[in-house]
Amino acid sequence: MNSAKHDTTGPGHTYISNPNRSGVFLWILLISSSFTLFFIFIFPFLAKPKQVMISESPLLKQSKDINSHATCDLFTGKWVREIRGPSYDNRTCPTMLESRNCEKYGKDQDFLNWRWKPHGCDLPRFDAGEFLRMVKGKTMFFVGDSLARNHVESLLCLLSQVEKPVNVYKDKEDTSNIWYFNSSNFTIKSNFIKFLVQATERTINGTKTGVFDIHMDKVDTEWANKLHKTHYIVISTSHWFFRKNYFYENGKLIGCTFCSETNLKEINFITVIKKATRTALEFIKNSTEEHHFEFKTLTLLRTYSPAHFEGGAWNDGGYCNRTRPLKAEEMMGVGDMELRNGQVEELEKVKKGEGEFGVVDVTESMMVRADGHPGKHWNDEWMKGFKDCVHWCLPGAVDVWNDMMLQVMKRFSSY
Repeated sequence: MNSAKHDTTGPGHTYISNPNRSGVFLWILLISSSFTLFFIFIFPFLAKPKQVMISESPLLKQSKDINSHATCDLFTGKWVREIRGPSYDNRTCPTMLESRNCEKYGKDQDFLNWRWKPHGCDLPRFDAGEFLRMVKGKTMFFVGDSLARNHVESLLCLLSQVEKPVNVYKDKEDTSNIWYFNSSNFTIKSNFIKFLVQATERTINGTKTGVFDIHMDKVDTEWANKLHKTHYIVISTSHWFFRKNYFYENGKLIGCTFCSETNLKEINFITVIKKATRTALEFIKNSTEEHHFEFKTLTLLRTYSPAHFEGGAWNDGGYCNRTRPLKAEEMMGVGDMELRNGQVEELEKVKKGEGEFGVVDVTESMMVRADGHPGKHWNDEWMKGFKDCVHWCLPGAVDVWNDMMLQVMKRFSSY
């Protein structure tokens, strides 16, 4: 039998194939097929490897998510449980006061295991290095009561993880301080101011009464005269208005809060806090316009930070023993958001014009953090025997104020 291979090239025609020609044809076919497969399946990966890697990078996705939420509302959200540890503690923060050192005085540290999560985005943790680069050569001035000082204390602890600040000035009453960061030539000033506006405490036989005469239309010159060399101003006020006080406008007595005089108008404390806030903000705006400061000033209003006393107040057995954030049905301060809304309204009015104004809106985030106060876990010579349910432990929930503040400052990128 003839073993030669046959191929048909047409009807009725048969020929015997040449084995050498057939082998060459098969090689050509194999090589052509290989090139085709290479260009279809392999070449695209070799030509653009970086584009494929970048588009699938989870780090890039996270970065895009953060940038796309540059205008996200940082101030509405919820606390989510997260065990990640604080940015500092009482061993790494050299400026921490005994009255904020809750760990030293026995407070269970589980209250630290919560993170503020805004709706629709994430709030980055405070970056001390980034902050100091942003404020290089500048001055930041905190004006307000002891909660403003609490804000400064948190900021100093956070920044001290990168550079230890030097307390270059402190007055005898510890109501005025200046801190300096040498490597960044950055200065933090703070003034303890109860009301933002002028106030004089009444005395009886030389003894202070805790009752004040407050001029709602006159700014307190103790801080007002220090604005001209300030790049950032952070103002706040509230808690000193929650007492018996008397109020004046144009030099005339117009009413009082928590008073019993039948011939005087009882004024709601939210009303007077709004007036004081407006007076302070308008003074800052007018000063900027009239004196033509050599640089722009960014003014930030830090909103109301609520207390969480239960069973009384400072002087009648009040306490705060909570060990976790409050649930909605456990909320305590009925007027907290109303007070906050009043402050923000005044800021919005002043913003219509010259000057730069922003808000560090902490109220919603702090309303539920009844677990974040020192309570009985503190040491203060002036307040022995009392439980502190107004101020905040360090480290603690108060650190979120600086997380928020840094992001707000970044939105005013020209500063």
